[in-house]
Amino acid sequence: MKKIFTLGFMLLATASFSQTIDELKEEKSQKQDSVDAIQGRIDDLQKQIDEFPGWKFGAFGTIGASFSQFNNWYGQGTPNNSSGNITITANPFAKLDREKYFWYNTANINLSWVKFDDKDDPTDDDSFREANDVFSVTSLYGYKLTKSLAASTLAEYRTTLINNFNDPGYLDVGIGITWTPIDNLIVVVHPLNYNFVFADNDAIFESSFGAKVVANYKKEFGGLTFNSNLSAFMSYEDSNLSNWTWINSLSYKVWKSLGLGFEVGLRDNKQEAVNFAYGNWDPMGTQPEPTFDNVDNDLQVYTTFGLSYSF
Repeated sequence: MKKIFTLGFMLLATASFSQTIDELKEEKSQKQDSVDAIQGRIDDLQKQIDEFPGWKFGAFGTIGASFSQFNNWYGQGTPNNSSGNITITANPFAKLDREKYFWYNTANINLSWVKFDDKDDPTDDDSFREANDVFSVTSLYGYKLTKSLAASTLAEYRTTLINNFNDPGYLDVGIGITWTPIDNLIVVVHPLNYNFVFADNDAIFESSFGAKVVANYKKEFGGLTFNSNLSAFMSYEDSNLSNWTWINSLSYKVWKSLGLGFEVGLRDNKQEAVNFAYGNWDPMGTQPEPTFDNVDNDLQVYTTFGLSYSF
């Protein structure tokens, strides 16, 4: 009898517990529906804010840093060493959108420093040295002809900041048409563009007249932000003077303005390839002098991953 009573009590307790869990789940579902409805209204308000004409400012990017030190770690080739890596990327913007015209200003900065100090080698370089060095700023002004087309003028400057500033430096100035077929997508086609090139080695780098094409797409999906920017110059004078750069940035917001970020950059520039080969060429060696005809134009690539920020 005692066993039957105990078993019955356990069954009743289990049923009561299950009923309580089901009630809690139902209550949670109802509250989640309310939260989703409120979030929907918040998203609608944010969309209205984003579409409201006027200046808009912001930035997002990636910060990464790591430091390590080894003492008597004999399992590796350099048992006594200290190393470090610091990376900073930034994509600030300032945009003005009015009924008849717009003015968009954007920039891309990617800087990083690395060090590796072999404590057993007093002659090695123990300082931080630059690794990534990318800087570009763009200003686009357009007068709206229709809802999606505008007559526009663009100025874009690209160089490095840490080392070899303005050597080379590129300044594109041109006029043409800007097309905005959908929200967040901007396509610039300027058939009248001059590409000014600034460099000490004027035997390789040369300014020229050509066409400029820029495409930028930025989209936010909840906590995920994606930005893609393609900038291409096509020289009318010589294809070796053409170049393009394509940078894609991705960040995921984890807490407030902090998250995880990833950036990959691609570039094709024959002038830079020849200049790099020329800088490493030994006139007394057996290799011929680097020219546009005998230097491979390998694709330039960089990637960055680390903590992201936005504001």
